[in-house]
Amino acid sequence: MKQVAIMNAATLTILFDNYAGLPGLQTLWGFAALIRTSTRTILFDTGSNGRVLLKNMQVLGIDPREIDTVFLSHTHWDHIGGVDSILELNPNVTLVLHEGFSKHLINDLRRLCRTLIVVGAEPYELAPGIYSTGMLAADPPEHALILEVNARLALIGGCSHPGIAQLVEQSQVFVNKPVRWAIGGFHLMYSDDAAITAAIAQLQALGVSEVAATHCTGDAARIAFRAAYGAGFIEGGVGRTIELC
Repeated sequence: MKQVAIMNAATLTILFDNYAGLPGLQTLWGFAALIRTSTRTILFDTGSNGRVLLKNMQVLGIDPREIDTVFLSHTHWDHIGGVDSILELNPNVTLVLHEGFSKHLINDLRRLCRTLIVVGAEPYELAPGIYSTGMLAADPPEHALILEVNARLALIGGCSHPGIAQLVEQSQVFVNKPVRWAIGGFHLMYSDDAAITAAIAQLQALGVSEVAATHCTGDAARIAFRAAYGAGFIEGGVGRTIELC
């Protein structure tokens, strides 16, 4: 278990989402976010379309060459569709995925980046204060990103196919610190009211005090999270920046 907090602040900017945020940016189905810490610039997922991802980055003044790590949460097209566009412009990145990806895709990507890390089922430290949850079973399997900020954790998920509460629990057990933020797609778009209510109750029971529920969370679930969390609900959408401090 990790015991020492080493990060005072980080920022997360949503680059790709099916929800609108700032004007002048294009929405499409999918998710990507840029995370800046004191030591790393991480692209979390790449959306469904590389051209749209790069255009949104250009509007936001983000140069693909400043990225040092690309983290892919799972194999669905709406999260890996832009990876070729990023690697073409910046092959000097460390690419992080998990062993649930196709072996053929892993072998191809290995030749297109500087370093490839394939995470297994166990949580994995990528850098001080930055971790993978490890691959959790789901359809498809998925891992999420953990940031340790001021003795609290931020959990960033792509679609949270294993369940957002399960990802939060995995994070807290590994790092032995509470999760303050849960960010990303919660995959509740096909869930009924009872399942949405249960998901909210689980996160609140786990101590999550701020949520940015976007992408595949679904409109009904977003409305419910907004009502349940009040000031702790962070609006998502393309271009929005979340300060983690």
